[in-house]
Amino acid sequence: MPAFSAHDGTRLAYHVSGDGPPVICLPGGPVRASAYLGDLGGLSAHRRAVMLDLRGSGRSAIPRDPATYRCDRLVDDVEALREHLGADRVDLLAHCAGANLAVLYAGRHPQRVGRLALITPSVAAVGITITAEVRLATARSRRNEPWFPAAYATLEDVVAGRAADGQWEAIAPFLHGRWDESARALDAADAEQKNSEAAAVYGSDGAYDPDATRSALARLPAPVLVLAGEVDLNSPPPAMAEYAGLFKHAELVVQPGAGHYPWLDDPGRFTAVTAAFLRRPGWFGSGPAGQ
Repeated sequence: MPAFSAHDGTRLAYHVSGDGPPVICLPGGPVRASAYLGDLGGLSAHRRAVMLDLRGSGRSAIPRDPATYRCDRLVDDVEALREHLGADRVDLLAHCAGANLAVLYAGRHPQRVGRLALITPSVAAVGITITAEVRLATARSRRNEPWFPAAYATLEDVVAGRAADGQWEAIAPFLHGRWDESARALDAADAEQKNSEAAAVYGSDGAYDPDATRSALARLPAPVLVLAGEVDLNSPPPAMAEYAGLFKHAELVVQPGAGHYPWLDDPGRFTAVTAAFLRRPGWFGSGPAGQ
């Protein structure tokens, strides 16, 4: 298992598949082992996918200082990985909470980012508000699903702040384009793959400064892909459109019928869109990142 030392000496592991210039893949969770990403629907057939296990997750070591789990401090781990790979610039792909880390990295090291692919991203780092009505409207598009009545009733409790312990599991189908065996398995593995202590620190006080991050992203020269799932309750398309609007050079793609894990719902469509984006020049007028 390849590994490297972070700047504070913590040993961090990563997983590699495919050939070509590297694309660093940052998992969500937050702080969920990168194993749940699989091969991102076959993306490794097009690029060398470098999937980082964030500190305290997967094969990576637990740090001596738990405060280093905070998202803004994890930026240094991404930079250490870039240095370890020997790349002047790298492409970044981030899912869900991993997008918070990716945009903080891009804001701090814009010259090191060739392309930035944000897959159903969390909006915490950029301060976008997703209203209860947007989530409910997204959910209502699933009204013909057999599980909808019970799940929607629970969702109404959740958005109204009336959720009880155990109710969150009832709305899990809303995060998937198909609530099938694969989706259930991915959902069941979440608790085993996530570091709960690290997750609690990840977005804690001081992690985010949305105004500063928005300002930095508005100047980012790299091209950006924001990929949304049409029926994703967590990162609904209206919020993703607002997210894409934060960048100078961004493209919003809404994958039809997809939820929060679009590579699982339609691997072929996801891979086609993402691989095509990653083939584009990194900085406008420059060559591929990572070479």
